[in-house]
Amino acid sequence: MEKLSIEEIRELAKQIAITKLSPRAMEIDQQQSFPWENIRTLGEAGFHGIGISEDSGGIGLGRVCFSSVVEELAQACASTALIYVSHSIVAKAIEIAGSEVVKKKWLPEMLKGLSLGAFAVHEPDSGSNAGAITSRAKKDGDVYIVDGSKFFITSAGEANIYLVLVRTDQEKGAQGMSTLLIEKDTPGLSFGQPEDKMGLRSTSSRQMFFSECRVPAENLIGNEGEGTQVIGKTVVGWGFFGAAAISAGIARSATELAIKHARERIIAGQPIAVHQAVQFLITDMVLRTDAVESLLEACAHKADSAPEKALINGFKSKLFASETAVDIANLAIQVLGGHGYCRDYIVERLFRDARGLTLHFKTSEWLRQDIAKAVMGI
Repeated sequence: MEKLSIEEIRELAKQIAITKLSPRAMEIDQQQSFPWENIRTLGEAGFHGIGISEDSGGIGLGRVCFSSVVEELAQACASTALIYVSHSIVAKAIEIAGSEVVKKKWLPEMLKGLSLGAFAVHEPDSGSNAGAITSRAKKDGDVYIVDGSKFFITSAGEANIYLVLVRTDQEKGAQGMSTLLIEKDTPGLSFGQPEDKMGLRSTSSRQMFFSECRVPAENLIGNEGEGTQVIGKTVVGWGFFGAAAISAGIARSATELAIKHARERIIAGQPIAVHQAVQFLITDMVLRTDAVESLLEACAHKADSAPEKALINGFKSKLFASETAVDIANLAIQVLGGHGYCRDYIVERLFRDARGLTLHFKTSEWLRQDIAKAVMGI
């Protein structure tokens, strides 16, 4: 990608979203088909390198640019946006904590969209509580032997590489966790069937099973015991802004579709936009969408200028955006009436996708707890 301003990059993302992503969004949602074509299109345009330094082959921009791109993509296809965010998290982890061997092997193809990354933290018995994971990796010479399972993993079975949080020391709690990069074709790695989800249906969300997977020691991302730090810097400190941006994109799309419908829907000879009840709904949607975008941009700016504040700002933006997007999509359905409840109309999909973002990455309840602890210093 040539040198462009953030505004120009966002405009390019918008045009790709409109011309490439939007026309197929309904089809891939209904068929639960994985949008490889979209991922490669984004790679060809250079979007996979936004958060990667120029020295590593990227364009070296921050969370403000990243979140603006994700928001544009999500307005067209939230599933593609989520896959893109997950991929970006893995690329970021490799850049900041991977060995030179790993960087040279994976980053060039990842930035082109030819190889896809996914991250795997959640487990059946731990949910959003990363501290409760039980998947383990035992060092054996120059390899780690990995056993355990993960669930609700975006891009599972489709991605080429997986950033996996495991326990390398059973006695040290959070200090005994590490992150490994595990390749798809590793013997002993298998996948469950895609989950038949309510929304975000094209993301190939599946379980992952590890049975004596032998992973080269050079695939350790960071040092042993630094798994929570790696996840904090990449999933929370980077990916949460992407997650918030997906919700912001859903909110913006729902608002614009509701306004369009209110202007065009004629009942008893006049558009429903003239009715005060509809005007009130639209006003609430516009104000709340603007609030989501403003908070996200402010939090991204703070995190870019002071990386030590990335976690709390990631928490704030993700919580507010995800919950508000559900409310806005619900109001859009109300404006469209019965049409909004039909699968032929986009707002129905927007509501389903928005609901999933209150669960993905970390649930709203966990985020409220994290924010409270952070601001009170407990």
